[in-house]
Amino acid sequence: MSSNPKMDDHLREQIINQPDVILEDQDLMHALIAANERAMGGNIVDLRGIAMDRLEARLDRLEDTHRSVIAAAYDNLAGTNQVHRAILRMLDPTEFEAFLHNLAGEVADILRVDSVRLVLETAQTGSDPAVQKLGDVLTVAEPGFVARYIENERGGDRQVTLRQLGAGASTLHGSAAAHIHSEACMRLDFGDGRLPGMLVLGAEDPHQFTPQQGTDLLTFFAGVFERSMRRWLS
Repeated sequence: MSSNPKMDDHLREQIINQPDVILEDQDLMHALIAANERAMGGNIVDLRGIAMDRLEARLDRLEDTHRSVIAAAYDNLAGTNQVHRAILRMLDPTEFEAFLHNLAGEVADILRVDSVRLVLETAQTGSDPAVQKLGDVLTVAEPGFVARYIENERGGDRQVTLRQLGAGASTLHGSAAAHIHSEACMRLDFGDGRLPGMLVLGAEDPHQFTPQQGTDLLTFFAGVFERSMRRWLS
């Protein structure tokens, strides 16, 4: 090392007085390490340098994981708030017709879905004027329809099934069917002595509902919806 360093005196004094500035500058430290390796020559194996490289790579991976965990936490919090707001809005109406129209209106907007369909199984035949009036939201079907609709796509007996669809794969969504590319199917249990039902949320985005996603929030939403429907059905 030269006893007469070729460096500006002012810069040298700043570095001596504030060494932390260099230590905290990642690019500057890389440059110093590279210069040190060049000075050592190609025949010297720097074990300390190798260890530092490995520690740095590990630190980068830990930082990436940390950022991913934080992003996931924010997404979960946003999703929870979204479902809570949708539930509160769903509980506002005091009439059944308003309840269903609200479901396909403001509740759908909060959940950012493009189609909402409520399916009620019934053994009765013939058209009901009330059903026809709410045909944009409410659909009646024969017993067993819900299980067939879900399980034909290998949904099993889970309460919530998320899946992607081809264009027009489901006619359940009516005029919007051609644009629905993913859906969430929620089984509904209305209590002893009543046939089951199903709430279906449809989205144009094929990635909005996929089998890899968690279903805890939608399971909670379905549970609240079931209890609201039991009140109306009683």
